Amino acid sequence: MLDLHNYRYWGSARSQDDWPKDGLVEVGVVGRSNVGKSSLINMLLGSKKAARTSSNPGKTRSLNFYLIDNKFYLVDFPGYGYAKVSKSERVEWKKAIEQYLTGSRYLKKVLLLVDARHEPFKTDVEMKQWFDEFNIPVLVVATKSDKLSKNKLARIWSKNLGSFSLNKLQQICFFSSINGEGKSRVIKEIEEVLG
Repeated sequence: MLDLHNYRYWGSARSQDDWPKDGLVEVGVVGRSNVGKSSLINMLLGSKKAARTSSNPGKTRSLNFYLIDNKFYLVDFPGYGYAKVSKSERVEWKKAIEQYLTGSRYLKKVLLLVDARHEPFKTDVEMKQWFDEFNIPVLVVATKSDKLSKNKLARIWSKNLGSFSLNKLQQICFFSSINGEGKSRVIKEIEEVLG
């Protein structure tokens, strides 16, 4: 049984030289700035401090690796979207992410976080398409689901399934760091990757 509370922050990386080299499976956490990546990571790991949350988007500026139960790495990606950072820093981020996605042999799953309250942004759809091109399995995780009723969530996301090349609402994982919705589903998906 996987013990997600048994974790340690392994380190951050901006280039291939800095990645872990022990061959363990890696699961990425990807999403726009301020979509709730840190909240999801903290809930999974049972800590309020594992990943820092901030009202200032763009806090994560490199790939951050968390070693979980000595079995796999959870990889926190820099948020994409409206982060207030310099153009040169954005170029640096893009380069680090592209290098990782094209070069890592151990990235076996991506949790693509989107905001459940809104239709997906163009960048969300582009990220999903990119992972599909690289044959990296993706679980679309719609965060902040506690903010809307089940009926409203179903209405918003039923009409947006095609954007993500999905055909059933069940393929979206609705997630809330407030009430715990979706947590067991995310854990199950990670466990399946570990075999």
